Amino acid sequence: MFLSASEAKTLAERILSRSSAHACVVRIDGGEDNSLRFARGSATTNLTASQLRLRISSHIGGRIGSVTTTRIDDDALTAAVQRSEELAAMLPIDPDYTPPLGPQTFEATNRYEAQTSGLKLDSLAAQARQAIDESARLEVEAFGCANSALRFEALATSAGLFAYEPRSEIDLSVTARNRADAWSGWAGAHDYRPARLDARNVGQRACEKAAWSAEPIDLEPGLYTVILEPEATAELALWLLGAMDARAAEEGRSYFSKPGGGTLIGENLFDPKFTIRIDPNDKLAPEGAFDHEGLPHRKRAFIEGGVARTLRRSRVWAQKTQAEPVPYGHNFIVDGGATTREEMIRSTKRGVLITRLWYTNMVEPKSLLLTGLTRDGNFLVENGRIVAPVRNMRFNQRLGALFSRLTAIGPTERTWRAAGDGAPAAPPIMVDAFNFSSRSSGI
Repeated sequence: MFLSASEAKTLAERILSRSSAHACVVRIDGGEDNSLRFARGSATTNLTASQLRLRISSHIGGRIGSVTTTRIDDDALTAAVQRSEELAAMLPIDPDYTPPLGPQTFEATNRYEAQTSGLKLDSLAAQARQAIDESARLEVEAFGCANSALRFEALATSAGLFAYEPRSEIDLSVTARNRADAWSGWAGAHDYRPARLDARNVGQRACEKAAWSAEPIDLEPGLYTVILEPEATAELALWLLGAMDARAAEEGRSYFSKPGGGTLIGENLFDPKFTIRIDPNDKLAPEGAFDHEGLPHRKRAFIEGGVARTLRRSRVWAQKTQAEPVPYGHNFIVDGGATTREEMIRSTKRGVLITRLWYTNMVEPKSLLLTGLTRDGNFLVENGRIVAPVRNMRFNQRLGALFSRLTAIGPTERTWRAAGDGAPAAPPIMVDAFNFSSRSSGI
């Protein structure tokens, strides 16, 4: 169920009026979702769903009890509020307790389009058809999923905060395999405006990667020059940004901790070409208006020109350190350069082109050692040409070292994310001495 700002505010006020706690927080989210899966030239399943969810959190003496419900009738709301207060009374005092926020000022974002016709199932079917047509043209099999949603988030507190943001979004992911089922390719896209999603381009990229008849080869583990396409760059940058936490740094548990105490904010830690930032008004990857506590997002750089500028600082840690809280950014932008992927390939004597990564996990947080696998489209590059598909490999790579030696960086583009709120924007990058630790010989 999609609620307007006034409808969400009215519902929140109905809940807050029932509260007898010291403070109360109401989070409401919901919307309408459509999904269409396709395989082997036709649609296989479709889904349309509408949902509304409320989370009521009662604050009593440094304790917080929370209840989630999907019912909005008076009896259900009264029961949920009472139960949250009962739970709060039973819990121990939270030493990290912070009271809810009062009124805030939010920046307008561009994540919503009032015209929603492009979000319906018939539009998703048209998107899927374009990808299927590309698979027929290139004589490969295509599988994928098209999704759309009209959603909203609202947050209200007894301290006077009310925050609301709607968003419309559409995404398409396509995996393709050659007729021998010996090789695969992938591409995906996500946008807040349906008309900007180019389904034919997504299908073409996935199918062209899959349309190799040559037998894939295994490479020996070792250090390689790699060209990471934007999806792979975004995956690595996501882990780096996630490690930029002020509490961990100031407690000496982080890559961003300074030996002897303090943090490395203001230090040149990365390549001068490397910048990560968030901006609610960015055209490619706009951040949301507020975080899960109602803290406003502002335009800010976390890394700028290789210099660490900002660390995420939770409200809890900000209260303890008497500093400004800084919310975590989900829709970040990695600024790009002018070198195209094709120019990177032409300049490579021997290396690997990587489409995307998966099963990524942090092995050593303090050294930013990340492990993971390649997926759906590696290619051997020799003497400036793609010469063969390469089976998947596992990597073990320290992110600080990787983002400190960017040989080349290309134009930034919006990427695709399988789950979560939106998608970041990132460029292709070229890096030397990328560490493949072992084979993982799937395709």
